[in-house]
Amino acid sequence: MDERLKDLLRIVVEDVIETGEPVGSQRLVESYGLDVSPATIRNWFAELEDEGYLTQPHTSSGRVPTESGYRVYLEEIMKKVELRRRELADMERAAMELEQKADVMRRMAKAVADLTRDAVVIADRDMRSYAFGFSNLFGQPEFSTRDQLVHLGRVLDTMDEIVDRVMSRRFEEPTPLIGRDCPFGEECGSVFLTMHDGSLFGILGPLRMDYQRGIALLRTVKRLTSSNDV
Repeated sequence: MDERLKDLLRIVVEDVIETGEPVGSQRLVESYGLDVSPATIRNWFAELEDEGYLTQPHTSSGRVPTESGYRVYLEEIMKKVELRRRELADMERAAMELEQKADVMRRMAKAVADLTRDAVVIADRDMRSYAFGFSNLFGQPEFSTRDQLVHLGRVLDTMDEIVDRVMSRRFEEPTPLIGRDCPFGEECGSVFLTMHDGSLFGILGPLRMDYQRGIALLRTVKRLTSSNDV
């Protein structure tokens, strides 16, 4: 993929992550000050669609990334970001407030769920798992239908089995698992990290979840739990 299409895909992915809505060519040109016409953007959209990276949910709507589009973004385009000062302060406060390790991990899981508006799953080496923030997902447009809500319910019902499968792997760095690779379902995105003691910390959201922030948050969780010896 040439740089012109990569840059357009980046803009589309990050706009959809932010808004949850399909992106139209006119708004894209106006919002991002692109030095091309909406007609040119539509032609580039068509190229990305032909390559399987964008799709048009409805005839009159804009475009959204496909699973393949998100994969290209994650593997080739996405840049590392740092947490904002307030986010870092929230995480540091969560790490310091409680002394017992299990309590700190649960506290930090809740803080991550609050910051991302996604769900968080943690599991210790004894395979005890805890879930936080699933109510956040109910407000996401991707999980607004009855079938999608039933799917989330099944995820909760089978959480122990899902955690067993994920715990069999080790994630030395925050690792996105999306679409068909996501243990929570093809419509979901996730980021997992194995902690220093072998416990698991994961974020679950829609396919358009903010992977940059999720990765930054998990790196911070691992650093804080290590430096505080919790």
